[in-house]
Amino acid sequence: MTHTVPAGWTAANIPDLSGKVAIVTGASSGLGLVAARELAAHGAEITLAVRNIAKGEAAAKQITDAHPQARVSVADLDLTNLSHIKNFATAFMKTHKRLDILINNAGIMGLPKREVTADGFEAQFGTNHLGHFALTGDLMPLIAKTPGARIVTVSSNLHKNGSMNFDDLHGERTYKGWGAYNQSKLANLLFTSELQRRLEAAKVDAIAVAAHPGWSNTPLMTSGPMKGRGAFMKWLGQAVNNRMAQPVEMGALNEIYAAVAPGVEGDDYFGPDGKKNQSGSPSHNDRSDAAKSQADAERLWAISEAATGVKYF
Repeated sequence: MTHTVPAGWTAANIPDLSGKVAIVTGASSGLGLVAARELAAHGAEITLAVRNIAKGEAAAKQITDAHPQARVSVADLDLTNLSHIKNFATAFMKTHKRLDILINNAGIMGLPKREVTADGFEAQFGTNHLGHFALTGDLMPLIAKTPGARIVTVSSNLHKNGSMNFDDLHGERTYKGWGAYNQSKLANLLFTSELQRRLEAAKVDAIAVAAHPGWSNTPLMTSGPMKGRGAFMKWLGQAVNNRMAQPVEMGALNEIYAAVAPGVEGDDYFGPDGKKNQSGSPSHNDRSDAAKSQADAERLWAISEAATGVKYF
């Protein structure tokens, strides 16, 4: 039975996380920075997994300035490169004996022109889904050794506009920026559902959960759909975000809730409780029918294993 999300849940409701170890991808800004800051503030040992070390170090300083007792480290993680992902996971497992929380938060959105990763994947599918698929699998030996571990993957309500184009997953024949993004966010939910099934089958004491931030004021607008646009268009995009979107601190509560709240169950999906789930406090949200397809989840898993060379169990 699905547990009840307490109304108006905030960061003040985060339990004591002393002794917990967490990784947050894309933690140098936006949702990831807020999530990392709040987990650290409540006692967890945090690794900011970031592409830009300088920005990561600045984010870590921001956290420790606000919370001097926080235990925060910065590590290089490029989700667009499978060998970098493997190196990150190997190094992390050498220096840590547990991993209680993995938040697959990093992402790119709505790239106007098709780009590819170091391994030849379409950039949004490659980063948002395949990169996190590989990271989670590479870290699974440590996750499996940690009782009660949680894997939280950040999706988007735009997954409801998405479909899995299995005949052209990487947009080689037809590419549309938002279509590729929506597909990658749908893949995040299919991944979560299939991972939960496999954790149960392997009798691993861990859960896979998903969350989305609604419409939150993050840097994704300027780095994604406005990439390559002129200064005015970038300003306009950010101005719309500033006026219409909820604060990033509210959007991040959903992934934080998924990561730490008591009673969360495998394959839960959390998002804002407001109109069209665009803003508000954490609540249970529904998925699209496409996101509930076990056949598609199994097919995507097989494709992801083949593409990344990563097997979980």
